[in-house]
Amino acid sequence: MSKVVTKSLLSFCNKIVRRLKSLVNFHAQPPPSAAERAPPHKRASPSSLDELPAPDGGGADVVVTVCKVEGGLLMSPSTFPYFMLVALEAGGLLRGFLLLLLYPVLRLLSHDRAIKVMIMVSFLGVRKDGFRLGRAVMPKLFLEDVSAEVFEEAAARRRRCVCVSAMPREMVEPFLKEHLGVDAVVAPELRVFRGYYLGLTEDDGEVLRRLDMEEVIGAKECCGDGDGSVVVGIGGRGSSFHLFFQKYCKEVHVATGSARRPCRPLHPRRYAKPLIFHDGRIAFRPTPSLTLAMFLWLPLGVPLSVLRTTIFILLPLSLSVPLLAALGMHSRVIASSSLADSKLFVCNHRSLLDPLYVSGTAGRTDLAAATYSISRLSEILAPIRTFRLTRDRSADRAAMQAQLSRPGADGGGGLVVCPEGTTCREPFLLRFSPLFTELGADVQPVALHSEVAMFHGTTAGGWKLLDPFYLLMNPTPAYVVQFLDPVVVERHGAGGPEVANEVQRRIAEALEYTCTALTRRDKYLVLAGNDGVSPATTQDRAAN
Repeated sequence: MSKVVTKSLLSFCNKIVRRLKSLVNFHAQPPPSAAERAPPHKRASPSSLDELPAPDGGGADVVVTVCKVEGGLLMSPSTFPYFMLVALEAGGLLRGFLLLLLYPVLRLLSHDRAIKVMIMVSFLGVRKDGFRLGRAVMPKLFLEDVSAEVFEEAAARRRRCVCVSAMPREMVEPFLKEHLGVDAVVAPELRVFRGYYLGLTEDDGEVLRRLDMEEVIGAKECCGDGDGSVVVGIGGRGSSFHLFFQKYCKEVHVATGSARRPCRPLHPRRYAKPLIFHDGRIAFRPTPSLTLAMFLWLPLGVPLSVLRTTIFILLPLSLSVPLLAALGMHSRVIASSSLADSKLFVCNHRSLLDPLYVSGTAGRTDLAAATYSISRLSEILAPIRTFRLTRDRSADRAAMQAQLSRPGADGGGGLVVCPEGTTCREPFLLRFSPLFTELGADVQPVALHSEVAMFHGTTAGGWKLLDPFYLLMNPTPAYVVQFLDPVVVERHGAGGPEVANEVQRRIAEALEYTCTALTRRDKYLVLAGNDGVSPATTQDRAAN
């Protein structure tokens, strides 16, 4: 139903835009791009990027490539999703809704003017000190839109790559430098007043005066010996920084629509630095149509989330599991024959609901979850027993031993442990803490994989109180729970890192994930700028 409504509204908006464009003649022709403004002797054929001179071999040696981000490096011709993500994550739903309402107006404006309007709406009043979207949220969306063909020509086979963008430097620089290995970024900075963004940026002239352009393009190192070295540009949308292309680029190549049609996204293996951590609540690319669908879903999604939460809390597992499946919560179970005898369940961490899925799919009501840094409300609402770890090794080991010694339906209590200590959204496993191997019980590895379509149910810099509500607000959240063969601790000696690594390896093989040695501290340093230690935990450790 939402798809039908979305298509109807978009069709109506497009009709309005076409009518208005016929009346507004001075916007009928977009301003010339950087390649069109270039002098005739610097203008290259826009038919294909394959005509770029080879970096090695005959002819001049291309040592520097200057690439436009919008319409060049990125496959999508629209920058609207990036600013919508900023508006939703940094400004909230009201700011995002305002930007969506302005979308028909943005279609009437030129590319550069539309970007200025979107910057004003997305950034006005946002606090500078708390803005970490460029490093924590934006890289995921940008990297999925990078053209493999353009990147290979612009960066992978060149000695130096410079990227030029009309979007604020705070948005584009982290993903370009950290994940693509770009040498320099030419982009305007946001203006700040008393610690808050004004929604305005530098103009092109201010950016060029602020930067040492000879150093940016590496002219002093690469092109100053007069050996015939050249700087080649790859143009894109808009006319921003056309003087930069005119002055420094011998040729400017622009791919036409037919040449860009077969473009494919850059494979993650080609990233200079793999994307392991990212934050934010939005789990989809916020195009105008999908954003409209999200706002249409919210009046239904909020009460649905409350209803699912109520079922989780009040009903037993035998009733809640089929009811939740009828309400759109999909799950798939790959079971093992030894679940009834298992006490210690060790799983990778995907969301707050991991212990609940393990308990429900195993049919065990005696399981308890060892948690860390979740909200007090989540602990109260949890339908199974929880206890908080303090990061004190001896105290945590004693608490887990006490849970395993509790009487249960199967002769003893059970325990669900997520030794990663924090969630990871990408197909990677963080280092497994070996504490669970010191409990003396055989380990039942559980491989978990989750999928969401609209909202992420985890956050590093937001309110953890809302994690379960965002997760349950998705139309059809899905879980795959796979119980693997048990790991007998006695066969691996006294336990320790060897057993933890073996459990991590088995789960990674089952999920086709990649094992890493990264920890919770590494994640929070990237996403939140702290070490991930909650104040409550610090107080508990001080009291002990």
